[in-house]
Amino acid sequence: MNLIAAVDRNWAIGNKGQLLVRIPNDHKMFRQETLGKVIVYGRKTLETFPMAQPLDRRENIVLSRNPDLKVRGARVVPGLEELLELCRDYPSEDIYIIGGESVYRQLLPYCDTAHITKIDYAYEADAFFPNLDEDPEWEVTACSDEQTYFDIPYEFVRYERRR
Repeated sequence: MNLIAAVDRNWAIGNKGQLLVRIPNDHKMFRQETLGKVIVYGRKTLETFPMAQPLDRRENIVLSRNPDLKVRGARVVPGLEELLELCRDYPSEDIYIIGGESVYRQLLPYCDTAHITKIDYAYEADAFFPNLDEDPEWEVTACSDEQTYFDIPYEFVRYERRR
């Protein structure tokens, strides 16, 4: 399975239920990676989408402990065991974990590739992605040239679990 996230220099991913910054090329990369694939995320992440609706042209799976949650256009699973069972129906490389913090932390042990947009800025934040640079199980296998959006430098970095 894959993880995909945009992080700041402190590995922050959000603040008060919102993304830290919206970078068009990051959204373009996200679309290119996930179109036609399976995306897994939590209820709070769903609420950040346009009109709080699942993303089109993808198989949406929402991980939520709320047994009453119904989401048109998505499958809702109540826990990790049910999610992992459902994910067996798809090729592992076609599954992307897209947030938020608790979903990333729960599923990190099951993933072998992380597509990270690293933003060279420190934002005020209350949600974080696990720091893969400090995790000996992960290594950088690809890195784009540095790009900028207005005055914000960023790069696309791929991490893979060490074999």
